[in-house]
Amino acid sequence: MEHKFRNAALTHLMKDFGNINHDVDTVLDFYFHQCSIAMSCKQLAKAFTIFLNYGKYDLSKEAAILNPMLAKRINALMISCGFYDESGEFAFSIGLPGKSGVGGGIVAVHPRHYSVAVWSPPLNSKGNSERGMKALELLTTKTEQSVF
Repeated sequence: MEHKFRNAALTHLMKDFGNINHDVDTVLDFYFHQCSIAMSCKQLAKAFTIFLNYGKYDLSKEAAILNPMLAKRINALMISCGFYDESGEFAFSIGLPGKSGVGGGIVAVHPRHYSVAVWSPPLNSKGNSERGMKALELLTTKTEQSVF
């Protein structure tokens, strides 16, 4: 919260354009809370199985928890902007939808196949784990599995 100025400015701008319907401070409190959740790599990978299974936690016949179209759209958002200014490079070199975090974690999904999480600070100049990105690049290169 001590360094919220850029996020607050962006949130106020989004509210001014009608894209935020709630109180800005409430939205920021919720956002920072979500950014502060501690998880292991295993827990993070498991949390993202809902995106690899198109809205289900597994591929059984259970009902989807998340609308499959919404899961598809979230994957598209992750591959196009989940890595800040390095999203294009991540899509090009790794070829999976994913999301990085400011703590050095990265999670990626290969729809219908697997989810994987890595963690290795420090961050590179674009705000992503350099070692984590390299590990995922090696994974998709060695297995020859990406969405492309």
